[in-house]
Formats: sequence, structure tokens, C-alpha cells
Amino acid sequence: MTDTSSTTVHSVETGDGDHRVVFLHGLFGRGKNFSMIAKGLQPEFRSLLVDLPNHGQSDWTEELDYLQLADQVAEHLESSFAADGPVDVVGHSMGGKVAMVLALRHPELVRKLVIIDISPVGSGSSRSEFHHLLDALAAVDIESAERRSDVDAALKDPIPEAGVRGFLLQNLKNDGDGLRWQPNLTLLRSELETIMGFPDIETDLNQVQFPGRVLWIAGEKSNYVKDEDEPVMRALFPSTIRLKVRGASHWVHSDRPQEVINALRTFLLSERK
Repeated sequence: MTDTSSTTVHSVETGDGDHRVVFLHGLFGRGKNFSMIAKGLQPEFRSLLVDLPNHGQSDWTEELDYLQLADQVAEHLESSFAADGPVDVVGHSMGGKVAMVLALRHPELVRKLVIIDISPVGSGSSRSEFHHLLDALAAVDIESAERRSDVDAALKDPIPEAGVRGFLLQNLKNDGDGLRWQPNLTLLRSELETIMGFPDIETDLNQVQFPGRVLWIAGEKSNYVKDEDEPVMRALFPSTIRLKVRGASHWVHSDRPQEVINALRTFLLSERK
């Protein structure tokens, strides 16, 4: 793996194939969340696993909105992975919204787009769920915790699901002076309404359309992508193909990795541009 860090955005490059694909994670995630998918796409693909700002090893910011996030990712790609031409972009949840805005604001950087289980319509029904998780993380006395198991124990009551805790605990880092959370929890809490929303199509995005092809993947057990969202999806991305993955929740690539790998390989390697 090659470290391709810039001032703001950290990323890791893996694989050495001819086809370049960028992965953008969701809230509480890291680029490494897509390691299994990236490995499954080898040897044809070279993947860039991005830590979005305020996550992972990327820098924290004082403000957060999707236009800013997309522009920060664009700047990083222009100076590195997309310097030789447009790349394919895959985004999940919050990262899917960043990917959409990236494609709309910087279409010269994006060849094909894959959105995993999110739509360009505000997901207000999920706000309370994520607010609860952010509150639970912020309530942990992280300075007193000596081990990951201490934090896990503190989270058991507010977050009884072991799988969810395990996912969140990936964000713990021991920097020599003790444990700390890598995500900017204070900013993410204050900007949760922005994160759950989407930029205004008319005022923020100037009613532009992305001309490239888009694969929209949704989990069968998830309600993040609704049929009533499709008019907005196609207004922005007219060349859209929809795919529902059976048995998958919102975390489609974790629940059904091989199905996602197969779908990405078929879509991204197809000759039609």
C-alpha cells in the first residue's frame, strides 16, 4: 500500500490495476472500511481508500457541509489519483452524498459513479439514531479509559449491539498520551442536520446534471433509498441503474461483500462509458 496523504485529506492506495476507483466512507467510517472490497476488485483495479475530513487520519475542520467536503476531495484527487484523468467513485451513506456532489461540481474528475444506500433526499428519519450514537460516544470518559475494552464496557448500555460497538471502536486511537476518538465528534454532533440533509438542487447545485453512468445500490432491509426518491435521483443523474441487494442492511458492502464486488466489477468494467 502507498500512503498518499495531503494537508487535509488522508488516503491509502492499494492495488496496481489499470482501472482507478475511489472509495468514500460513511459517518463514523474510515477508508479502510472498503479494504475487503478493494482487495476483491484486484487485479484489474487500483483503489484509493479516502478518510473524509473529520474522520480517520484526515484533518479536522471548523465547519462542515457537502459542498466543502466535495471540494476538499476534489482537490486531493486533482493532485494525486485523478491527475491523469477521470476516475470511478464509490460512496456509501454520507460518503455517497459527498460522491454525488463531487460528480455534480467536478464532473471532469468522475468517469462512473456508484452510490451505496443513500439518496439525494434528506434522511431525517435516521437523525435520532445517529444523534444517539454521537451522544453515547461523547459521554464516554475517554481520558480515564486505559484500554479499548474499557470504552466497550462504557458503551454497552447505550449501544447494546456488539457489531455496532465494534464498528465505532475502530475510531479509537492510542497516540501515546492515551486513547482519543479520531472523528471530530463535536463538529459532527453540531452539524448532524447538515449531514442528514442534502444541498439544495437549485441554489447550491444550480440544477446541474451529471452526464456519466450511475449505479445505485440499496440494501433490501434498508429504507435509506425509497422509490419516491427516484425522480430527484434521475433529475440529477439521468443515466442511473438501480440494484437492490437481497438480505442486506444499510451497510450493504459489509453484509454482502461479494455481491457488491460482483456488481462493481460488472458495472465499472463494462465498455459503455
